Amino acid sequence: MTAVGGLGAVLAMTAIAVVLAFVVPAPYRSPAAGTASMGLGIAGVLTGVAALAGPSGSVLVMPLALPAGLGLDPLVLSPTPLGGVFCIVIGGVGAVAALYGIGYAHGPAASRTGWSAFAVFLLGMLVVAAAGDVVSFLLGWETMAVASTVLLLADHASRPAVRSAGVWYAVMTHLSFLSLVTGFALLAMAAHATSFAAIASAHVGGPVGVGAFLLLLAGFATKAGLVPLHVWLPRAHPEAPSHVSAVMSAAMVKLGVYGLILLTSTLLTDVARPFGVLVLALGAVSGSYGILQASVTSDLKRLLAYSTTENVGLAVTALGVGMLLSNAGQDAVAHVALVAALLLVVSHAAFKTVLFLGAGTILAATGERDLDRLGGLVRSHPVTAWTFGIAAMGAAALPVTSGFVAEWTLLQALVHGDGRASTILALALPVTLGLVALTIGLGLLTFVKAFGMAFLARPRSEGAASPRPELTSRLGSVAMVVAQAAGAVAVIALGLAVGPVATTFSSVLGYSGTVLGELGGLRLVTIGVLDPSALALVALVLALPVALLVLVLRRRTPRRATDVAWGCGGVRTSPRMEYTATSYAEPLVRVFGEALRPTRSLEVSHVAEDHVLENRVAFAQEVTDVVEDRGYAPVVTWLHVLGDQARRVQNGSIHRYLGFSFAALVVVLALVTLS
Repeated sequence: MTAVGGLGAVLAMTAIAVVLAFVVPAPYRSPAAGTASMGLGIAGVLTGVAALAGPSGSVLVMPLALPAGLGLDPLVLSPTPLGGVFCIVIGGVGAVAALYGIGYAHGPAASRTGWSAFAVFLLGMLVVAAAGDVVSFLLGWETMAVASTVLLLADHASRPAVRSAGVWYAVMTHLSFLSLVTGFALLAMAAHATSFAAIASAHVGGPVGVGAFLLLLAGFATKAGLVPLHVWLPRAHPEAPSHVSAVMSAAMVKLGVYGLILLTSTLLTDVARPFGVLVLALGAVSGSYGILQASVTSDLKRLLAYSTTENVGLAVTALGVGMLLSNAGQDAVAHVALVAALLLVVSHAAFKTVLFLGAGTILAATGERDLDRLGGLVRSHPVTAWTFGIAAMGAAALPVTSGFVAEWTLLQALVHGDGRASTILALALPVTLGLVALTIGLGLLTFVKAFGMAFLARPRSEGAASPRPELTSRLGSVAMVVAQAAGAVAVIALGLAVGPVATTFSSVLGYSGTVLGELGGLRLVTIGVLDPSALALVALVLALPVALLVLVLRRRTPRRATDVAWGCGGVRTSPRMEYTATSYAEPLVRVFGEALRPTRSLEVSHVAEDHVLENRVAFAQEVTDVVEDRGYAPVVTWLHVLGDQARRVQNGSIHRYLGFSFAALVVVLALVTLS
């Protein structure tokens, strides 16, 4: 299939999915529309594969031109090899999420609007990745934004938190769109064209180029969820339906990274050179801050949302490292960093899809997403436990998952960069290495907490004690399990097949040097060799004796219900005697107290008049987002005050309104005359 054929299939499957969503009766709507949306995702994957098979380094691959009207150039959908990578990510995540949604979607998410918006959402993202000009890019971007807002607001009638999240998301995503429109308008004005090829060949520079770069950087950073523009992400992802959260986190935010790569490597290559430190700082701060917030929260979906900020931050860190090393003439190591950025994008898409789908299964089974109220689900939901555990290993960068390979590659680029080339590199590389190491360590703690508190120990609530069964005779339950299993397989497969994947990414980035090895090994600047297949074999050899020993000991030693390890001779009679997510994270809260600024309250009630004997002790601790509290809350308060003052202008007087119109007309005429 050619790229044009893939794009045609994408458009056709979108139309079919929307039609089915509207005409199929409610009992059969999710299977019908979900299957069509799966087909849409698969068509997106095939489009990306066709783009990767195109001429390496070409700007346009099989362009599909559509009439634009309004005197503009034709709209061009022409996925480059780089865009093809993101088409594969979007299509793969969309297909798995659609399969999961067949069983998971209910209520408004399974309505005509819900399923049609889901298909349009996927279409908008694929158009962004395939766009070859400014107008088609912005049309796809706005389509993606509007459709995702509709999906986020699915449960707005029953949950006030959804309405608040919708407002934050709508404001931030449209501020992003406004920034992108302004930046692209400056570029199109300077290049006298709207196609990316013409803009790249125009080599826009000077104040116009710098202004456009900063505007586009802000727009893409907002969509990517980078600090301090991340505030919509921990609000929107937890409140959206879980299969929608998976697509938003694993695919949509990646388009912010795609935009940054497109901006720095194609559109404004020369202008971007001095801003490598800024890009690196945005990525490194986002990675460490995101995982720190994730490590101390007990809301499972909020934890995964902050983890997305961390993972995207690492990808942008790799991009910034690549920019700095390229500026210093260290092209080989810079290329390794850019390959690491794409590996981080793809690996995050795989494991974060599974994690959000697993969170959806937990929520559907127990009605809970607070880790402090979960536990014991490994027995009732073994498949979800296994798939969530594999994805958590990927998020924690443990061998032999895709997350380990991606973060190892980033560390190799940092280690082998020569800091003697410049003072900036001498300072940036070790500081970044320390932040990345801290981020990886906190990531391990975070996902040990997430898996352990959700699936192990005793249930801490009624919902966790009597969850819905994982598999029933319903087709939807099977679809949910199969979707999670498919994502978990991808996490392992990407970790084992790193050689071919990295080689493909190397050609996508147009590198002609010898950096990559063969047979599943990734050779980094001919210095270090990473062979995931060998690691998997070693892990298997070491694990088999341990597993056999455990089986033998279990058969020889009968278990008794009253035995409790480390129980000091007693029996834990209540789940309240176990660790919770909050208590697990308490040491981190104390260590990073200055950055987290937690609020604590302690209430002690005494027995009668006695001031020594205590009847009840109540302790509460809340950790909020410092950036939101210190940066956004004052602005929101000021906007509310400004809005209250603006209401005085709208007093209902038609004469005043006519006066405003006349004054606006005079101003416009004066500006036209002066220009």
